[in-house]
Amino acid sequence: MTRRILSTYKRYLLWDIEQAFKELKNDLSIRPIHHQSDARIEAHIFVAFLAYGLMVTLKQRLKALAPGLTPRAVLEKLAAIQMIDVELPTTDGRTVILSRHTEPENDQWLLLQRLKLDLPAQPRPKITAPIPRQAA
Repeated sequence: MTRRILSTYKRYLLWDIEQAFKELKNDLSIRPIHHQSDARIEAHIFVAFLAYGLMVTLKQRLKALAPGLTPRAVLEKLAAIQMIDVELPTTDGRTVILSRHTEPENDQWLLLQRLKLDLPAQPRPKITAPIPRQAA
């Protein structure tokens, strides 16, 4: 009986691990990268693990709040929401920088509401100092 339980556990554990690698390669578009140092390899693995953790979290959230949707479908739908910087020069040489996210379309708003997510408030404008001029 114990062997059977252990065998079943190993089979499902291996399946979960294989599924995780499949998701990392396909859904997250993680491909082999040839790093030159151990620190970079470890950093790459860490970032891949974080991405996988976020993907699993999104999958669980979708089960509860929007069954039938896949993480890939949600990411593709929300990818159209972009953050942009609009730079406006002033007459005194400074620059006003407005960081803004694009307004979601109706279906994106609906998805955000369904997942109980809010977009961050639009950031306040930044004003840069003028660039000093060099004497000729």
